[in-house]
Amino acid sequence: MSNDLVRNDPPAVAGRADNQAPYSVSELSGAIKRTIEGTFDYVQVRGEISRPSRPASGHLYFTLKDDRATLSGVVWKAMVPGLGIEPEEGLEVICSGKLTTFAGQSRYQIIVSRMEIAGEGALLKQLEERRKRLAGEGLFDADRKQPVPRLPRVIGIVTSPTGAVIRDILHRLAERFGVRVLVWPTAVQGSGAEAGIARAITGFNQLPETGSLPRPDVIIVARGGGSLEDLWCFNEESVVRAAAASQIPLISAIGHETDTTLIDFAADLRAPTPTAAAELATPVQEELVARLDELAARLQRAVLRKREQSAQLLSAVMKGLLHPAEQIGRREQQLDSLLSGLEARLEQRLAGWQLQLARLGDRLPQPARQQGEAGQRLTAASGRIEAGLNRLLAKSEQDLSAASRLLSANSFERVLERGFVLVTDTAGQPIKRAAAAPPAAEIILRFADASRQAVLDGPAGQAKQADNKKPAPPEQEDLF
Repeated sequence: MSNDLVRNDPPAVAGRADNQAPYSVSELSGAIKRTIEGTFDYVQVRGEISRPSRPASGHLYFTLKDDRATLSGVVWKAMVPGLGIEPEEGLEVICSGKLTTFAGQSRYQIIVSRMEIAGEGALLKQLEERRKRLAGEGLFDADRKQPVPRLPRVIGIVTSPTGAVIRDILHRLAERFGVRVLVWPTAVQGSGAEAGIARAITGFNQLPETGSLPRPDVIIVARGGGSLEDLWCFNEESVVRAAAASQIPLISAIGHETDTTLIDFAADLRAPTPTAAAELATPVQEELVARLDELAARLQRAVLRKREQSAQLLSAVMKGLLHPAEQIGRREQQLDSLLSGLEARLEQRLAGWQLQLARLGDRLPQPARQQGEAGQRLTAASGRIEAGLNRLLAKSEQDLSAASRLLSANSFERVLERGFVLVTDTAGQPIKRAAAAPPAAEIILRFADASRQAVLDGPAGQAKQADNKKPAPPEQEDLF
């Protein structure tokens, strides 16, 4: 990629004597700034945009580059709306402006006052990238398309009010079908045209349906042919989004049949030319009249054919109908026959019911016999219950006697009769170990025949017992 510059050789800087005072950094930066701005007060630079950014200040910063060098660029906030294009990464452009320096970073930069796309190839590249991005958002999906009404009452047209396009459309509409036309005049080429086109589409959609100015039933966005640059405003994102968001069916008619813009993908219907758009939006009046005449003739023939068929059917029905008096007589005869048969069947049914009732009466048992049988069953049941209770009482007495004997055999009193003594405290609690009773404690000794009170020996007796300790007798089993 090459750089195209308007080059001017800067004047040579005169040499300084050794005893001359040195520059300060600010003085040197100012001298360089004056030299560059005086020499390159207007240049045109061609390069590829890299790293575009737009901070909160509103200024636009980017870098122009080719295969060997880079150049910083800036567009001041007030100049951004007048650029006419949206700087994007990788877009090749031609920037016009002046060179200056930025002393804070010791670099030079171009202050851009004008920017244009360099060549049709760059435009087509940008167009394809934008088409893919908007298609990825679903703006061109077929299910978003609306049907164009067959007989619109009002047509809204977005185009230039002075060109040949509006005259061609109005002339073709007048030839085909009389409708009301609303023209929203706007520029269709040049800087700022995309904003006017988007505003016109949105404005038609915002008209109330019951207002003084009628809301269009269909919108036509039209322009004559031109180069890619001439038609570029119809590729702008704002126009495409306005067309996709339109609640009114929209027909795009931009350029010739071979011209394709992004609004064609977002529109509900694309016309190859503005004149074709008028034909797609309205029918031919003579064709409608002919069609109505044909339908009226078909309707008349159908009505006549229906009348003939109805007359033939009525005649056939009349031949098959009987006189009302005869009809009544036949119905009365049928009723008499049904009544006589009904009486005979009722008598037969009653006789059968009487016979069935007599048979059921014979099968029923006598109450006296039923009472006797029930008494016998009750007497037998009482005997069985009494015998069962006697057996249960006898067994319970035997079990009780056995339990009493077992309790008496295991009682501690039996043990006392064999010579053992039960030692308890005054509260009646058994004392099983000597350590459980302190010296001089009162105890009760229970023998087999009576109980006696006693006091345990004191400390002297315990000491004497310790001196004359004998082997302890084997422990007796627990009485309890």
